[in-house]
Amino acid sequence: MISAAIVIFIIGYVLIALEHKIKIDKAATALITGVLCWMLFYFGNSSPAESEKALLLHLSDISSILFFLLGAMTIVEVVDSHNGFSIIAGVIRTRSKILILFIISVISFFLSAILDNLTTAIVMTSLTAKLINDRHDRLWFASMIIIAANAGGAWSPIGDITTTMLWIGGQITAGNIIAKTFIPSLMVVVFPLIILLIKFKNQKVEYLSDSKTNDFPFESNLILFSGIGLLIFVPVFKTTTHMPPFMGMLVALAVMWVISSVIHLNKHPEERLKFSVASALRRIDTTSILFFLGILLAVSALQSIGALNSMAEYISGKTNNIYLIGTILGLFSAVIDNVPLVAAAQGMFSLDIYPLNHTFWEFLALSAGTGGSAIIIGSAAGVAVMGIEKINFFWYLKNVSLLALLGFFSGLGTFILQQWIIG
Repeated sequence: MISAAIVIFIIGYVLIALEHKIKIDKAATALITGVLCWMLFYFGNSSPAESEKALLLHLSDISSILFFLLGAMTIVEVVDSHNGFSIIAGVIRTRSKILILFIISVISFFLSAILDNLTTAIVMTSLTAKLINDRHDRLWFASMIIIAANAGGAWSPIGDITTTMLWIGGQITAGNIIAKTFIPSLMVVVFPLIILLIKFKNQKVEYLSDSKTNDFPFESNLILFSGIGLLIFVPVFKTTTHMPPFMGMLVALAVMWVISSVIHLNKHPEERLKFSVASALRRIDTTSILFFLGILLAVSALQSIGALNSMAEYISGKTNNIYLIGTILGLFSAVIDNVPLVAAAQGMFSLDIYPLNHTFWEFLALSAGTGGSAIIIGSAAGVAVMGIEKINFFWYLKNVSLLALLGFFSGLGTFILQQWIIG
């Protein structure tokens, strides 16, 4: 059963990669793959009730991610409909592509540590669309956002779901993970960024893609700062209430809904509808959300069948080198979602083996958080950006994957060197 599930997953993965060749939307392929993998689990389990229980348990986790994504994308869409990102774009006066790329990358790196890599990727990709008109250039900028957002999330206990899992699971503490992984995470960004800065050297932005005038500056500013404040509120909500992040995002969306309704109360119904959250919900890319659903269903099925645990056991049986184990798991996170991989590692290696703040957990947070950048569907940030900018799987694989891997190995190497220096 494990072998059959892996074969189905690989076939589905290949068909997703060939989306533009076979002319079948990746969302449809992902959904079919997810359902087929779970069918195998049902057929191999004698108890339908137990199978349903396992499915619904995973679905609760998956739904929390999807609702989070839905809320974040809607808030960003509301800000964009009010010309909010044009205000930020207007502040960035430079026409130099390398300076814009540098600013975007730095903001993405630090913002993802405060928000999370998924929300940051959505916000920064939307902002970049206001700064860069050329689509080919935007693909490079969006790819750098993926790398920077994933790297920025890895060193923060609230920036990436896997780092958060290790924090909540008692494997790491907040202060220690920041101290040990900040510089290595920064190196993940530095080397790919240097190469792209060289690529865009002496190039100028011809004109901005957004030339619309702002007839309602007060409303635009209010929605912009409300949106940013509400997104920052989400991790604060999680920390103070201990409720899942998607609950904070739903509250943030509801408050944004109220604000956008109140400021347009005196306008014509058609004008109110144009700026409403209801209208924003119609404009968000729901196919990306369905694609995400299918991928997570397939991965959760592999986890339930036991494929991920078998892989973790095989790796740990072949080597006791924590750096090699962490590197392999990080590379696998480019193909399989990093959440079940880290969950499998947490189950495989107890705190008796690797206690609180052990080097293994710190290295795992870094590798699992940044390894997903190697393939565009290897991280939530990548999937979101892929949907927004319609990035081709093979374009990213051909042009960006080596850059992402350069950053990945630079970060891991920096971590190991740092540990060797510390002793």
